[in-house]
Amino acid sequence: MPTITTSDGVKIFYKDWGSGQPIVFSHGWPLTADDWDAQMMFLLHQGYRVIAHDRRGHGRSEQVGTGNDMEHWVADLAALTEQLDLRDAIHIGHSTGGAEVASYVARHQERVAKAVLVSSPTPSMLQTDSNPGGQPQEWFDAVQGGVVGNRSEFFRSVPEGPFYGFNRSGAEPSEAVIANWWRQGMSGSAHAHYETVFTWLQDYSEDLRAITVPVLVMHGDDDQIVPFASAVPRAVDLLQNGSLKTYAGFPHGMLTTHADVINPDLLEFIAS
Repeated sequence: MPTITTSDGVKIFYKDWGSGQPIVFSHGWPLTADDWDAQMMFLLHQGYRVIAHDRRGHGRSEQVGTGNDMEHWVADLAALTEQLDLRDAIHIGHSTGGAEVASYVARHQERVAKAVLVSSPTPSMLQTDSNPGGQPQEWFDAVQGGVVGNRSEFFRSVPEGPFYGFNRSGAEPSEAVIANWWRQGMSGSAHAHYETVFTWLQDYSEDLRAITVPVLVMHGDDDQIVPFASAVPRAVDLLQNGSLKTYAGFPHGMLTTHADVINPDLLEFIAS
């Protein structure tokens, strides 16, 4: 399997397909690079080089007990882009990966052409007086409780319910999609998944303010994980060169449930 080794000795798995301008994908919690397959195949066939890695502690990357935090994830992504000598890259992040992309781009804009934040928690998703639309602290505690309890059962309930909006009236749940989410999640480290929740409590406002390259924010207005009102309007206001694409009724996992809509929109922004 292709891997790079970080400065602290962690092996990071990655996929690297095609040639042309590089597009780098950062996945959400508790998933892997596989969650981007629909987007990678689509953009590969449009003539782009597509790259996605498994975050440390996730999937095929090493399950280490340290560094499961945003600072190390950004350093790992920087190590990947350095070792692959990526320049003029488009970075696309979903959910937790959106925060990773925002933090990376804010620090390494000399390598970046554009960025896309999909269902991202940026700038913050914790409910506070200044962010009343966010998730309450009890919600984050419940996620960590699910990880340390019966993780296998919890990792069925999330995709069966709010992640893909399969709990909504009239929704048609896909067993294959649910099982694929479970497969990816269970391949990773329970410790890394638990630690990830702390990164959802962070505020990424300063990262967004520092970004000067064009950024597309894509969000469904029925996102039950990162509520639309919590992140999206504030993110676009903070970005110097940001634009917003809102999807009526789309869930958090719209990359999978609505790839036929999302993929052409990604291509339009990338090619513009």
